[in-house]
Amino acid sequence: MNRSPYITNAPSVSTIMLKVLLALVPGIFAYVWIYGGGILVTITLATVTALLAEALLLKIRQRPVKPYLMDLSAVVTAWLLALALPPLAPWWLIVVGTLFAIVIAKQLYGGLGYNPFNPAMVGYAVLLISFPLIMTKWPAPLLLAQTKLSFLDQLNFIFSNILPNDVKVDAITSATPLDYLKTQLKLNHEVAAIAQAPIFGTFGAKGGELVTGAYLLGGLYLIQQRIISWHLPTAFLAAIAAISLVFYAINPAHFANPMFHLVGGASLLAAFFIITDPVSGPTTPRGKLYFAAGAGVLTYLIRVYGGYPDGVAFAVLIMNMCVPLIDALTQPRVFGHEK
Repeated sequence: MNRSPYITNAPSVSTIMLKVLLALVPGIFAYVWIYGGGILVTITLATVTALLAEALLLKIRQRPVKPYLMDLSAVVTAWLLALALPPLAPWWLIVVGTLFAIVIAKQLYGGLGYNPFNPAMVGYAVLLISFPLIMTKWPAPLLLAQTKLSFLDQLNFIFSNILPNDVKVDAITSATPLDYLKTQLKLNHEVAAIAQAPIFGTFGAKGGELVTGAYLLGGLYLIQQRIISWHLPTAFLAAIAAISLVFYAINPAHFANPMFHLVGGASLLAAFFIITDPVSGPTTPRGKLYFAAGAGVLTYLIRVYGGYPDGVAFAVLIMNMCVPLIDALTQPRVFGHEK
């Protein structure tokens, strides 16, 4: 007869991080298909910067370099930050954001396991506040671009900000759907009329729907592999859907429908890859639900009433500050003790 307890080997940090990277691959392929190969340059540059910065800080702190680099946590941070940046962001912007994420938000707090804030979102928020004009210049999807840049053209633009002689910046860039929606609403246009613009697809950004679908596929893989639990993604997406449905029911001419907010922006990336950070998030099952729901509500409110098109980064960082309180208030009852 088999007897308990049943002991299983917990996966190592490097195994967990590797599976997270694998789950991001479908999204990266979709990105390349929609926006071109420039995103691969962004990811590579962010990864190299993250590894070099982490190695340098570990040397300064007199910690062993190889074990910490091999856990792949720096690579995961680099990839998440790169996927949140415009695919044709200048090289120095990528480097600055990655350095801030690794050096300030991670290593100066003590490294993996000690950082109270999500490093990738810290790097993104700093860039968005410091360089809002650059951060809102996204390339038009290849389906809509007046001029399609080759991979070499995109590479040259990232490192030198130079385009071919017959190409202007306006021909390869466009506003994101969230930014365009917010701008047009301020001009007293209705959502139904705004949604007729070429940049909108069936539910969100034209072409961007494929990217969000790929993130959903990767997220389901992480749940199946038990790398993340269902609590955080479900509560986050449910909160966005619920609050957007309320506002949409009140005034559909001024507020977009729930599907737009679920598919648009970084909702799916945040649901499965950002708010699920085990270090900066809560540890209790009930706490995860509260944390994710709060992040979802804040994301929507910042999108609609804030000064930035998407509110994921700020929502996550605000909820990171609430984690100690959430954990303290949601501790499960110890067996054999009264409440």
